[in-house]
Amino acid sequence: MRRLRHLTGRHRTQSTNRLLGLLLALNAGAINAGGVLVVHSYTSHMTGFVSVLADNLVLGQASLVLGAVGALLFFLLGAATTAILVNGAHRRHLQSSYALPLLLEAGLLLVFGLIGATLNRQTPFAVPLTVLLLTYTMGLQNALVTKVSSALIRTTHMTGIITDLGIELGKALYWNRGDLPAESRVRANRAKLRLYASLLAMFLAGGVLGAAGFKYLGFVSVVPLALVLLALSLPPLLRDLRQFAHREPRGATAAPVSERP
Repeated sequence: MRRLRHLTGRHRTQSTNRLLGLLLALNAGAINAGGVLVVHSYTSHMTGFVSVLADNLVLGQASLVLGAVGALLFFLLGAATTAILVNGAHRRHLQSSYALPLLLEAGLLLVFGLIGATLNRQTPFAVPLTVLLLTYTMGLQNALVTKVSSALIRTTHMTGIITDLGIELGKALYWNRGDLPAESRVRANRAKLRLYASLLAMFLAGGVLGAAGFKYLGFVSVVPLALVLLALSLPPLLRDLRQFAHREPRGATAAPVSERP
C-alpha cells in the first residue's frame, strides 16, 4: 500500500516505475479495445494513423486524411501537455508533477463516458471528437511513462515492447561456446525480460477487460479506469495541498524575539 501511495510521487524508483507502467498498460489496453468497439479505430497506434494518412493522400480521401492528421496532432498535443505539466511542477518543486497528467486523463475519461451517450443519437461530430479525445489521453499517458522511466517503458503500444522482448529472448536462447570467456558471453537481461513480458500481459488483459466492458456494460465501463487513475494521482496532490496550506503568506514577518534581561 505504501508503494501504491508513492506511484505518482516525484521521487522515483525502479519498482514504482515498473508498477506504474503495468497499471497504465492495463489502462491503455482497455481504452484501445474500447475505442475499437466504439469508433472502429485503434486510438493509441500512431503508426496506423500515419499509414492511413499516406494511403488516403494517394487515394484522394480528404475526410480520412483530415481524421488521421487530427489524431496525430492530438496525440502530439497530449504528449506536449504532459511535458508542460511535469516541467512546470518540477520548477515549483511540487510532489504532484507526475500526478497532474493522470488527473487530467482521469477527467477526460469521464468526459469520454459522457460523449458516449451522444453516439447513440448519431451526432455528426461525436465519433471524430471521441477519436481525438482518446488519442489525446494516450499521448498524455505515453509521455508520462516515457519521462518517469527514461524511455524504458511504453504502455500505449506494444511494437517496441515486443521487439525488446524478442531481443532478450534471443539472448536467452543464444548458445555460448564453452571456451568463450565470461565477458564475451551473450546474456539476457532477465529483469528486462520479466518487465516486457509483464507489460505485454497487462496490455492484453486490459484489452480483454475493455472489450468485455464495452460489450456488456457500455460506456460506464470507463468509470473504474478513471477512478483508478484518480486514486493514483491524489496522494501527491494532497501532500502539495497540505504544504501549501501550511506555507506562510508572502510578506509575513516572524514575531520579534523578546530580549533577554
